[in-house]
Order: sequence, then structure tokens, then C-alpha cells
Amino acid sequence: MAVGYVITEPCIGTKDKSCVDVCPVDCIHGAETDPQLYIDPEVCIDCGACVSACPVEAIYADSDVPETWKHYTAINADYFK
Repeated sequence: MAVGYVITEPCIGTKDKSCVDVCPVDCIHGAETDPQLYIDPEVCIDCGACVSACPVEAIYADSDVPETWKHYTAINADYFK
């Protein structure tokens, strides 16, 4: 599954919902019990509004995810399976 944007490790424990507030298509989700928020790749329109809204710089375009956090691409996609 192609993903446009990925939420990575800095979100864990923070879960600041600034990204949710700016998302025009409401594609960022996460239950209170989840460790982080996730971007639904089926709904995301790749606008990038969430990137600058994130106070902990946890969101990256899939091609820009740092090597140490590459596994978050699969974690993010798997959340919506």
C-alpha cells in the first residue's frame, strides 16, 4: 500500500492533535489507548499540512522518513488493515 505521509517515533507519548486539527480530509486517527497517531493512506491527499503542524516533528513524507524510523511506514499502514 502506498503511503504519502508517516507519523514516526516522536509522536509516541506526545500525541499532540495539532495535525488532526489542520487535516482537511480527517485522515489522522488514534484511540486513547494507542501509543501514537496514524495517517490513513487511503484517505490522505498528500497535502502535507500535518507536517508543519506537528510540534515534535514526527511526520514525514514516506520518501523522507529517517532510516532509523523506516519501520513506522509499515506500522502506520498496518493500523488501517
